[in-house]
Amino acid sequence: MVRPPLTPEERLRGEQLGRLLREARGGRSIVEVAAAAGMSAETLRKIETGRIATPAFFTIAALADVLDVPLGLLAARSAPAVSAPVLPT
Repeated sequence: MVRPPLTPEERLRGEQLGRLLREARGGRSIVEVAAAAGMSAETLRKIETGRIATPAFFTIAALADVLDVPLGLLAARSAPAVSAPVLPT
C-alpha cells in the first residue's frame, strides 16, 4: 500500500508535534520512551521527525502518559486543522 504524499499542512503539524515530543522527552533516550509507550524506537523517531504526521490516537495517548504531557495538548498538535467559518461582514 502506497501512502499519498503529505500536504504542507500535514507536514507542518507533524513537525510541531515532533518538536513538542522531543522537548517533553528531554534527556530520556528515545529507546526508553518508546519502550515505555509500547512502540518501537523507529516509530517514535518517525513521529518526532514528522515522517508520521498523524499518529493514531492510542499512540498519542501512550506518549502523553509516558511523557506526562496533557493528552489534549498532544492531540491538538496531531489533529487535522479545522478551518474557522467565515462570517459575513
